[in-house]
Amino acid sequence: MTATSGAAQPERPGMKDGVCGEFTVFTKIKPGHAEAMREDLATLAGGSADVKARGALRQIGTLHDARHVLFDNDTRHMFASVFDGSWDTYIDDFGKTAIGGRFDKVFSHTEGFPGISDPAVKDWFVAQQEPAGVFVSSYPDLTVQQIWKDQRVNEAFQAVLDTPEFRAALENPANAELVSTPAFQKLLEEASA
Repeated sequence: MTATSGAAQPERPGMKDGVCGEFTVFTKIKPGHAEAMREDLATLAGGSADVKARGALRQIGTLHDARHVLFDNDTRHMFASVFDGSWDTYIDDFGKTAIGGRFDKVFSHTEGFPGISDPAVKDWFVAQQEPAGVFVSSYPDLTVQQIWKDQRVNEAFQAVLDTPEFRAALENPANAELVSTPAFQKLLEEASA
């Protein structure tokens, strides 16, 4: 899935910092539904459901983090997340994966939720959304996809560093010019940090 779309998107609430956007909704929990909501949230967080959720998150590929909070004596619920790209694409992507079913299950305990596949769901989210007063990302120019790639490259590089062949190449006089360059030294410093 992608974080961009060629069609013009309506203005949506929420702040941006670089490629990252924030999404926070506050909802009212239906009377008597708090315990069921807690149980559904616990199901989201563990076991084989977690493996399925991680697969869906990989499929979406734009979600940095998300959290659910019940508060005000279990009468209200907050969902907050950080994502890449457009708000509309973010909501659309959730509806197309296993996460959509999970959203339906959790948000079914809140007042007025029409369902993730209902055309009115975006209007419902907008009505529940409160933009952050301040939103700052530690890595505003890195998408989830870039972070995952950086992690894969780092793991591969670390594996190379651990080989006897790499150590031999560092000690080989034929490579002394490359090894002594500031860029190569910086690479080695960063790898050992």
